[in-house]
Amino acid sequence: MLRTRIAVFVSGGGTNLQALIDSEELRSGEIVLVVSDKEEAYALKRAEKAGIKTAVVKKKGVSQADFEAGLISALDENRIDFIILAGFMCILSADFTSRYPRRIINVHPSLIPSFCGKGFYGLHVHEAALAYGVKVTGATVHYVNEIPDGGEIILQKAVCIEDGDTPEVLQRRVMEQAEWKLLPKAAEIVSKRIADEKNNVERKN
Repeated sequence: MLRTRIAVFVSGGGTNLQALIDSEELRSGEIVLVVSDKEEAYALKRAEKAGIKTAVVKKKGVSQADFEAGLISALDENRIDFIILAGFMCILSADFTSRYPRRIINVHPSLIPSFCGKGFYGLHVHEAALAYGVKVTGATVHYVNEIPDGGEIILQKAVCIEDGDTPEVLQRRVMEQAEWKLLPKAAEIVSKRIADEKNNVERKN
């Protein structure tokens, strides 16, 4: 049985990557590569500790086309089937996303369509939710297309906002109660679909 070969794109600490590494839900896929746009990203150390190959493709000082060519080269070299964006702070172009239809997913720390799109990332999302006064927030895992946070939703989970929440406290609760649970589940859903497709082709051959 062929498994789905996964690359995880990261930019920072890698807590969502760690949730994927630690999860027992991801049975149809295997993380074989972790790619960062920043060589100092702590997520790379998490990958190395788990015995996962890493690559750094720097965005700073290069064109979008050259940056994405570097990503594609790393993906092709490692025969990647499926990409997970886990705290990856770079917008990907339509040229890139169209190469991998329904094969890139992202976790976003709100209930899309609320507090999403350009400029809504990291703490900004939680600051906006608190400023607006919503009582419930959460996280969403969705397919990635050319529109930031605009792809089809795979899974969502709600998280209650509590009196006295700061953006940092809310961020942590959303991670613990939603992001770290949803991302492995969604990764398995997509991995199983891709693995089934690969195994069907293998049987026909």
